[in-house]
Amino acid sequence: MYQRILIANRGEIALRIMRACRELGIETVAIYSEADRGANYLDLADEAYCVGPAKPADSYLKIANVISAAEVGNVQALHPGYGFLAENAHFNEICRSCNIDFIGPSPEAMAQLGDKNAARSLARKAKVPVVPGSEGLIENEEEALKFAHDVGFPVIIKAVAGGGGRGMRVAANDLSLKSALQQAKAEAEAAFGNGAVYLEKYIEQPRHVEVQVLADTHGNAVHLWERDCSVQRRHQKLIEESPSLNVTPKSRKAMCEAARRLIIEAKYTNAATVEFIVDKDGNYYFIEVNARIQVEHPVTELISGVDLIKQQILIASGEKLSLSQSDIKCTGAAIECRINAEDPKKNFQPCPGKIERLIAPGGFGVRWESHAHSGYIVPPYYDSMIGKLLVHQPTREEAIATMLRALAELKVDGIKTTASLHQEILSHSAFAEGRIDTTFVERTFGG
Repeated sequence: MYQRILIANRGEIALRIMRACRELGIETVAIYSEADRGANYLDLADEAYCVGPAKPADSYLKIANVISAAEVGNVQALHPGYGFLAENAHFNEICRSCNIDFIGPSPEAMAQLGDKNAARSLARKAKVPVVPGSEGLIENEEEALKFAHDVGFPVIIKAVAGGGGRGMRVAANDLSLKSALQQAKAEAEAAFGNGAVYLEKYIEQPRHVEVQVLADTHGNAVHLWERDCSVQRRHQKLIEESPSLNVTPKSRKAMCEAARRLIIEAKYTNAATVEFIVDKDGNYYFIEVNARIQVEHPVTELISGVDLIKQQILIASGEKLSLSQSDIKCTGAAIECRINAEDPKKNFQPCPGKIERLIAPGGFGVRWESHAHSGYIVPPYYDSMIGKLLVHQPTREEAIATMLRALAELKVDGIKTTASLHQEILSHSAFAEGRIDTTFVERTFGG
């Protein structure tokens, strides 16, 4: 087992990893930018080093600075969390070349699954259904138009190195396809340094369902059931829950086994999330793999009783999975609301600034994951999420009731948050009845 781990991240996920390490008896080394200097959660680390100025490119994304902190901190391993360098295969490789274990998959598996076109090919090989798409990259308008005419509009353009909805555009006709193709390429180039794109048939009003998988270095792999992430705005997830509504037991089992099969085919180790879209008829199609822990991982922890961060660390240290597939039950219903420092009434405008007062909810079945506190200053340089509010109850109806109660208890004074929008969504009859898809929020609430 490791003695010291560097946490190459900030905020809520850094705190989450610190807590898991403390319970495992592992010392932690934190990093921070000048914008995060003095943050309360850093006090829980055994050591903390500044890695640069506020901007991510000069600090959390500065590979040389992060590696220097790891070497000065004398760590055996590094946990990347999510975002920043978590899915950077080059960084993964550098860590290993410096004799620092990267708590995640191998660089090769990460690179293979990080390329969406290669991942689709691998899925086909593993006999996992994929959305009809271009055989390779789309190089020009002529190729894009030919594909669209062959499969029929609408189509969706996706960046090979994409994520978070960037480099993604939907086109309904020739004219919009030409325009969207250039926009997607430019956006992907700016965001990822890679403007390569491919096309897929666009599945209208789909559900977004993802499967959590763990795989060790001894050939063992298990799934931990699914999460439904259909409540989203512009491809950004707002609410996640498990189990997924309107997925039949047969389809659910098949989807989860398909995810596990794909991870085995990829020779992947550690935690992964295999993402699918589900159409109106219940057919599921692979879309991508997230080669890291995800924001919504506590949803799975609540329904499975498995600490995913601890499992990541144990797997990376070479231990065999202590769980078999039959050990992993889905118990009750869990819901997560992402609380962002944004104003829903002003087109989700970011609201950095000082939190004058923060009262976190509690009570039976409530979990609050956050690094924020009264007096905390939300910086403008990073993701706007300040916390995750989760509930777990025997039934979905009870979980919704508990979440509404918890949202009413949550007080964040001094800045605007998305808590009020979550209350509106959870109170809506369509949500209660499970009549939701990835377009639900924009169709119902605008934005």
